[in-house]
Amino acid sequence: MNIMLVSVTERIGEIGLRKALGARPALIRRQFLVEASVLGLAGGMLGVAFGILGAVLLPRFASSRVILSATASAGAIAMAVGIAVLFGVYPASRAARLAPIDALRNE
Repeated sequence: MNIMLVSVTERIGEIGLRKALGARPALIRRQFLVEASVLGLAGGMLGVAFGILGAVLLPRFASSRVILSATASAGAIAMAVGIAVLFGVYPASRAARLAPIDALRNE
């Protein structure tokens, strides 16, 4: 959520310009939610990649076997995207509520 709040704060001028040109709040909200979901997807995929790397390296250093599960990997990615969207809702709503004149004044 903090990353998305910083993203909204840094892009206040862009948001104000888009609203001044007629962008509806739903469109601005959607833009930030898509950004949050892409960040969550990238983070989830990176986490699964590190998990696979650990599953490959662990048996070389320990005498235990690691079983990979596609279901668990897909669930982890889905949870990462879900959490990103959940915590992206507030920053996206905050961006959509900005008044164009106030946003442009902050530029």
